[in-house]
Amino acid sequence: MTRGLRKGLTSYGDDGFSLFLRKAFIKAMGYSDDALDRPIVGITNTYSDYNPCHGNVPQLVDAVKRGVMLAGAMPMVFPTISIHESFAHPTSMFLRNLMAMDTEEMIRAQPMDAVVVIGGCDKTLPAQIMAAASVNLPTVVVPVGPMVVGHHKGEVLGACTDCRRLWSAHRAGEIDAAEIDVVNGRLAPSVGTCMVMGTASTMACVIEAMGLSLPMSGTIPAPHAERIRLAEASGRRAAEIAVSGGPKPGDLLTPAAFRNAAVVLQAIGGSTNGVVHLAAIASRTPHAFTLDELDAIGRQAPVLVDLKPSGQHYMEHFHHAGGVPKLLAHLGDLIDLDAPTVAGGTLRDAVAAAEDVPGQDVIRSRDKPIKAVGSMAVLYGNLAPRGAIIKQAAASPALLQHTGRAVVFENVADMGARIDDPDLDVTADDVLVLRNTGPKGAPGMPEAGYLPIPKKLGRQGVKDMVRISDARMSGTAFGTIVLHITPESAVGGPLALVRTGDLIRLDVAARRIDLLIDAAEMAARQSAWDAQPPQPVPERGYARLYHESVTQADEGCDFAFMARRPGE
Repeated sequence: MTRGLRKGLTSYGDDGFSLFLRKAFIKAMGYSDDALDRPIVGITNTYSDYNPCHGNVPQLVDAVKRGVMLAGAMPMVFPTISIHESFAHPTSMFLRNLMAMDTEEMIRAQPMDAVVVIGGCDKTLPAQIMAAASVNLPTVVVPVGPMVVGHHKGEVLGACTDCRRLWSAHRAGEIDAAEIDVVNGRLAPSVGTCMVMGTASTMACVIEAMGLSLPMSGTIPAPHAERIRLAEASGRRAAEIAVSGGPKPGDLLTPAAFRNAAVVLQAIGGSTNGVVHLAAIASRTPHAFTLDELDAIGRQAPVLVDLKPSGQHYMEHFHHAGGVPKLLAHLGDLIDLDAPTVAGGTLRDAVAAAEDVPGQDVIRSRDKPIKAVGSMAVLYGNLAPRGAIIKQAAASPALLQHTGRAVVFENVADMGARIDDPDLDVTADDVLVLRNTGPKGAPGMPEAGYLPIPKKLGRQGVKDMVRISDARMSGTAFGTIVLHITPESAVGGPLALVRTGDLIRLDVAARRIDLLIDAAEMAARQSAWDAQPPQPVPERGYARLYHESVTQADEGCDFAFMARRPGE
């Protein structure tokens, strides 16, 4: 097997010359023949001045390099795209597939025997796992880790659940401009990802449960020395699998791993974004991740982690309570503990080493859950023929069965223009509907599903309403919100047919979301929509590729041509 610098030689028509030239140029960096003869571990550098979540990446890269060298291999750092949730236009989801392609091609293009991918904010880790699954080179994942908590007036704060809660209070007039400005400087007190169970923390925990990273990697706070030591250990392990040749992602991303991922996603009160990402990762493998399986698991796997937005605590508390290994121990027979891990053993080994923390109340036992059923439910019905998601753990129980009048917004701009209009005809019992915010419609399926409560209702004390859309929602958000309605409105899905004044029925127990009009009226509206001229499409570049190739939410919003074909 070809290894090290001899892998993937540039095509000059003479392999000997290709290697000679490669070594000549790399020696300009001061490398010795001894260094260049060793196995190579590639290390992705996702640091960016635009990405405060990745502010500790330089330290992590140094630690991974140290671990690689201590194990006798040669580390080679290379840059990839870096995506930050609040700095990516139009959305981070729009760029996830570009990052996956960038990471995949750079791993393929450059000689390495194993790779360490370092990421966190929000779409980075999914993009990297999608790439790793496609390349199938031995891979160790190092999450950047969550922030530590902030404080304000004696209250513990966390980005971004408390961002949303306090901003809503500001919109309702409960917090003035001066105080919200002070809060703004206290919500994110360190580098790292959101310290609640948002998408970044969700994916870090799920990836650990899938065996793609070392034990405890999902929860160690970003500023802690333990995070640096984990990076060193990950580098050492990457050097070992560079020599042994495995395990590879294809050895770890098994049906058992995807089932374990779904169980953990439900049990941690995870982000609904995790559903889209797991579907995308599965599309790069021979295996499936289906909404029906997710819902079935949700009926068995209770929420055991008391963490915002579904509970009260923050990621550092989850870590100090024993992290993912302790959670897996409590989940018991819901987890396949014989699933292999990149550490070289199985999940059973991680569970056996889990710390027992007397008195901790963050990770509950199955007989004392936070919620008796899983975090998410999958809905079907005439509004969502291919499914929709609701995070029932973060919803208002009284609204989980509700019928209300639709108040429709055509797109994000329309919502922004009218949501706070004092003359908007809306009551607390209505259902806010946002469309044209799916993968193609926005484009990029933004986190616009968290429709704000109209200001005039907020001032009346309304904290939650039923809200539905074909958009996504941050895992940090709370509310009775139906998301990922598929197919999306921009491709003629039933959400495109809803009119203000129509009645919509949500019944989570029955797993239904329905527009209460008869079939004939539905068909007439569909015919009228189909007769409309098509919307213009982007003329060039990545936007054109995205529009022509992106799949729907239930398929992971990946590019259709990136999915593994049968027999591959």
